[in-house]
Amino acid sequence: MSASTSDVLSAIKNIVTALANATQTYLSVNGTVNFAAITAPTVIKAAPGRIANVSVITAGTSPGMIYDGTTLTATTKPLGAIPNTVGIFTINLPLSFGLLVVPGAGQSVAGGYS
Repeated sequence: MSASTSDVLSAIKNIVTALANATQTYLSVNGTVNFAAITAPTVIKAAPGRIANVSVITAGTSPGMIYDGTTLTATTKPLGAIPNTVGIFTINLPLSFGLLVVPGAGQSVAGGYS
């Protein structure tokens, strides 16, 4: 029994849709946007999303913090510390409210988010 042209086209459409969804999920998890090096507390995103990674460019003398918040004073929902060691660190956590990055003393950090 052979498939009709319509059946084949429907199957191809389903494959393309699945690939598009998988690509979007991959990008969301790995970050679709980068923030450039910052040295002071900064609200990077004032909406829900995901923090993918943080790159410590200058280690500084103390660790920084990442918060789920939309203002510079929204430090009640910490997501994790930013080590005061040069390198790239995977965070990969969802944001319910926004992304507040507070570098430690002397730190310069960049990162990826979506």
